[in-house]
Amino acid sequence: IAQLCTGHIPLNQHLFQIHRSETPTCPHCQGLTVETVRHYLFVCPHYQHERHILQQKLKRKADSISFLLSKPKATKPLLNYIHATKRFKTQASSSRRDPELMHILLGPGH
Repeated sequence: IAQLCTGHIPLNQHLFQIHRSETPTCPHCQGLTVETVRHYLFVCPHYQHERHILQQKLKRKADSISFLLSKPKATKPLLNYIHATKRFKTQASSSRRDPELMHILLGPGH
């Protein structure tokens, strides 16, 4: 969740900034939209089903980035959303071969 708050998360916008992606755009939106935290959580049509489940759990509060990232009530539903999207599976598996990316994913000391 801290990575979502800071934007230092393996979404293409950040990966592009650190030269780990050729493009900052969302892999699901035909190269038209930058893959930001906001796009990943609220906009990307690829995650519509997972977002619907999050909204069922949190109602209107699911549309608030500050609520999602700071309130304990949102933590478990948000983590369930992240897990269900499988967005970070590819980066996590490739990070075993890339120590710098592992540092980005897990933070210092790993």
